Amino acid sequence: MTAPELSPAASSIGPERGPADGYAELRSYAPIGDTRTIGLVALDGAVDWWPIPDLDSCPTFAAVLDARNGGRLELTPLEPATTTRRYLPGTNVLETTHVTPSGTVRVIDALNTGVAGRLPWTELARRVEGVEGRVPMRFDVAPGTCLNSSSPWAHDTVHGTVFRVHDVTLAVRLLGELETDVGDQAVRGGFTTFRGSRHLVGVTATANEPLHLSTPRDVDAGLDRTVASWERWSAQFRPRGPWADAVARSALILKLLLHSPSGSIAAAATTSLPENLVGGKNTEGKNWDYRYAWIRDAAYTLKALFRFGLREETQAAVSWLLHAIHRHGPDMQVFYRLDGELPLPPEYPEVPGWRGIGPVVVGNDAANQLQLSVFGDVFDMVRLYVDNGHVLDTATGRLLAGMADRACDVWRHRDAGLWELDRREHYTSSKLSCWQALRCAVRLAQMGQIPGDSPRWASEAERIRRWVEEHCWSATRSSYVWYPGTEELDTSILLHAGSGFDVGPRMSATIDALRAELGAGPLLYRYSGAGKDEGAFVAASFWAVSALHAVGRTGEARTLMDALVPLTNDVGVLAEMIDPSDGSFLGNLPQGLSHLALIGAALDLEEEPLAVQEARARDDA
Repeated sequence: MTAPELSPAASSIGPERGPADGYAELRSYAPIGDTRTIGLVALDGAVDWWPIPDLDSCPTFAAVLDARNGGRLELTPLEPATTTRRYLPGTNVLETTHVTPSGTVRVIDALNTGVAGRLPWTELARRVEGVEGRVPMRFDVAPGTCLNSSSPWAHDTVHGTVFRVHDVTLAVRLLGELETDVGDQAVRGGFTTFRGSRHLVGVTATANEPLHLSTPRDVDAGLDRTVASWERWSAQFRPRGPWADAVARSALILKLLLHSPSGSIAAAATTSLPENLVGGKNTEGKNWDYRYAWIRDAAYTLKALFRFGLREETQAAVSWLLHAIHRHGPDMQVFYRLDGELPLPPEYPEVPGWRGIGPVVVGNDAANQLQLSVFGDVFDMVRLYVDNGHVLDTATGRLLAGMADRACDVWRHRDAGLWELDRREHYTSSKLSCWQALRCAVRLAQMGQIPGDSPRWASEAERIRRWVEEHCWSATRSSYVWYPGTEELDTSILLHAGSGFDVGPRMSATIDALRAELGAGPLLYRYSGAGKDEGAFVAASFWAVSALHAVGRTGEARTLMDALVPLTNDVGVLAEMIDPSDGSFLGNLPQGLSHLALIGAALDLEEEPLAVQEARARDDA
C-alpha cells in the first residue's frame, strides 16, 4: 500500500541529488549535534535527518529515508552554486560557502548548546551571512511524518504558529528581512543576501513537554556560544602526528555520538542506510538500526577517550554500562537503548528507505544473540579504567568476578560472533574475547579490584589459547581461520594483535592472507564472501594498520594509513562501509566504529610496536 503524500513542499533538488528520486549521496552528509541528537546536513544545504529530542527518537526530519514524506529543512541559493564547506576549527559547527554567478553566501549550521552544557530543549541555528554580491536564497522547514506514523499540522497560538508531529512541538524562528509563507504543514520563504547581511533560520523544539520559544536573537547568539563551547572541549587534547587533523575530527564526531543525558555511546546516528545498492544483508532482506549503545563500541570508545586524557565522558560511560549490567542481570546484552533500557522488538514502518532500498527498521534483532565478544569488551574497558588510576566499588567487583566465572564456561559455546550473523559457530575471535576477558580478570584480581578464583581464570585463559592455536590455525592458508573446520577468513582476528594474543609470525601471515583474499585496494571486506553482499568495512581496514604496526611492520602500516585517511568525505566523516569501485558510502553514518578504528590506528603508530615490547620483555627476563 502506498503511503499518502504530504501537501507539496515546493522544494527543489540540488545538483548532487538524484534527479529522479530526490536522495542525496550518503557521502554528502555532515553531522551537527548537541550530544543528545544529531542532524545530517547535505551538501546542498538540506537537513535530511534530525530526530527530536534524542538520537533514538522517531525522526521528525527523515528525508534520507523518505524523500517524499520524511521531512527536511532546506536552505539554499536559488542560483546554481559551487559549494565548499568545512567545520569551524575545533568544533562541530558546519560552515558552507556557496559561490553563485551573482555573489557569495556563507551558511553556518549548529545544534546549539547551553551555557553550562546541553540545552533542555533542542535548538537548530542556521545563520546566513552575505559575503559578496547579492544572492537570492530560499528556505523551507517541512516536518515529516515520523516514518509515516503521524501527520504534521500547524497550530496557531498567542505567540505565533507552531507545528506538531507525533509528540514533538516545534517553532521556526527567523531573523532579518525575509518573505515568509506559513502553510498548514511547512514554513517556506526567501530573502536576498548582500555583503555584510545576516539572516537566521532557526528551529526550537521539544517532545512531550512545553515548548521554550527562544527568540531569534537568542538562537543566533546561541550559535556563537556553541562555537566557544566546542572549542573549549576540543582544547583538552592535541593530537600529534601526520594524521592529527583526521584524529581530531574523529574525536569530535565521537563526541556527537555520546548521549549526554545518560552517558551511553551510540554506534551510529542513523537507521536503515543500506550496506549495498540492492537491499538487505546477506540476501536476507535486513537493514539495521544502529542508534543503540553496543558494549563493543563503548569499550573501543573508552580506549580512545582515555588515550586523549578525557575524564567526564569516560566516567559517565563506564558508570552507565555497569549500571545497565547491574540492572538487567548477569546475562549481558549485546547492546542497550541509550537510556539503559532493554531493546524493544524491531518494527518495520512503511517507508521506502534511501533510494528505495528497504526495509526501514526501528530496532535491531541482534539484541537476543549470544555474542561472546562482550566478555572481552567489558573486561578490557574496566581494566582500562583501573589502569588509568581509578577504583571499582565492591558491588562491581563482585559482578565482574561472576562474569569471569561465567566466561570460563561459556567460551565453549557456539555464538553469533562479532558480525552478528544468524549462523552460530565456534568463531575464533569469540574464543579470544573470552581469553582476553579472563586475562583482564586476573590482572584486576592481582590489583585487588575484584574478588574470585583468579587461578582458575588464568588456567582457563591458557586452555583457550591452546585450543585456538590447535583448532583455528590453517597451515594450508597460513592464517587463523574464521572458525574450526573452515578455510574462510575473518578480519576481526586483527583485533587480537592489539589484545596481545599474537604479534608473531602467525599473525603477520594472517594479515597477508586477509589482505590478499579480502582486500580491495587499501580496504578490507569483513569476512570471506562478504564482498558479494556489502561494501568494504571501514573499521577493519584501519584494524589492519594497527595489526601491521603491532607485529613490527610499521612502514607498511604507515603507507596503508596514508591511503585510508583520504577516503573520508570532504569534512572528515566516515560511514560504516565504502564501495571500493567508486568510493561511495554505504551503511549507517557517521559510524562510531569507523572513526574509533582511525583514531586507534593513528595513536598506535605513535607508540612502540607490541612485538618490540614483547621482545624486550623476553630479553629482560
